[in-house]
Amino acid sequence: MSHNTFGHLFRVTTWGESHGPAIGCVIDGCPPGLALTEADIQPWLDKRRPGQGKFVTQRREPDAVRILSGVFEDSRTGGQVTTGTPISLMIENVDQRSRDYADIAASFRPGHADYAYFAKYGVRDYRGGGRQSARETAARVAAGAVARKVLGEAVTLRAALVQIGPHAVDRSRWDWAQIAHNPFWCPDAEMVPIWEDHLERTRKAGSSTGAVIEGEAVGVPAGWGAPLYGKLDAELAGALMSINASKGVEIGSGFGSASLSGEENADEMRMGEAGPIFLSNQAGGVLGGISTGQPIVARVAFKPTSSILSPRRSINEAGEEIEVRTTGRHDPCVGIRAAPVVEAMMACVLADAFLRHRAQTGGGAFEPGRPGRA
Repeated sequence: MSHNTFGHLFRVTTWGESHGPAIGCVIDGCPPGLALTEADIQPWLDKRRPGQGKFVTQRREPDAVRILSGVFEDSRTGGQVTTGTPISLMIENVDQRSRDYADIAASFRPGHADYAYFAKYGVRDYRGGGRQSARETAARVAAGAVARKVLGEAVTLRAALVQIGPHAVDRSRWDWAQIAHNPFWCPDAEMVPIWEDHLERTRKAGSSTGAVIEGEAVGVPAGWGAPLYGKLDAELAGALMSINASKGVEIGSGFGSASLSGEENADEMRMGEAGPIFLSNQAGGVLGGISTGQPIVARVAFKPTSSILSPRRSINEAGEEIEVRTTGRHDPCVGIRAAPVVEAMMACVLADAFLRHRAQTGGGAFEPGRPGRA
């Protein structure tokens, strides 16, 4: 199985399966001299960790990360820093229940990648989906924590859940501070009880529902990305579409821009004391594949969880027609835990874009945590 690696200079390879002994990633291309310990990575994994409420899977995984390589003691400070060599991270799986999948070992679950994997490889790990499981995203979040170190404090990454099923937030009530005060990463406090009611009814019915996550990167300077085939928005879209259950990505106004006039879509500019000031951000911070200095905004649509209790028509490996009912521990809405994953993938793409921009346009020696114009 190929294509387990993404990125160009900042390259991430993830490994492991949902019910294997561990999952993890190898990060190649991280510059030396960045302070890095498990304590820098663990908080981001804790945000994605399962079992933190009744509306997410009850699989109990501590997601404790170990750094296996790529760091060493700095003789000047005594702290642990990156060495410039590959960084290997490992997260043990401790709460697998493979028996939950015994009854469907030879069945293709509708909406899952079971059939596609089997058709391609002739073999598949049916235990929780194996490599196709959303459990793999923990490794991405760990890699994203390292990418944040490369970007430094100048770039702020954040994401919010903006829609569950048919219920979208009211943008007039948007408050980033609210996402820390509810279990849904919701920026609209009045939407929280509506989502709770919707999810409770969905969960009791044994069904599932979709969601939309909006991610934002603030502080990215103008100039990152490259035309024509290294466009920043294209690479962001590809990375976000690679997340499990992702079925659509928008940058800026996205599909909504099709209904705008040319006047509405044009992000007008004026000159400020520190440089250009944009009067709107329909482009989502990227024009011609290159960052403009505006906030980079992307939205990701996630399909409903395919593992549901309702019987669905399917076939098995023998070609027989069957009905499949998936038991076990599953998220009724995968989008609830997707915000940290969206942030992580944006961080990895932006860290890679920063290093490539510096390599192409110059800028002198790498200064840890200080990305910017070359």
